[in-house]
Amino acid sequence: VKVLLLIINICNFLLICSTEKCWKHRGSCRNECVKNEKFYVFCLSGKLCCVKPKFQPNMSPKPIMARSPRAQ
Repeated sequence: VKVLLLIINICNFLLICSTEKCWKHRGSCRNECVKNEKFYVFCLSGKLCCVKPKFQPNMSPKPIMARSPRAQ
């Protein structure tokens, strides 16, 4: 009986510690993101997809280049 209880406790621990992954397995689904993490999308579970700074996309605006008139 003690072995069975130990196995059940280990399975519960593994279920609690496992987190849903997102952003090509570089983010974690959480209710709140921790310090320095940002979210860009929602997970299938409705939680935030928290992404660490080194995996965050570069969201800086790209400059618009003026078109030169075509030579004829």
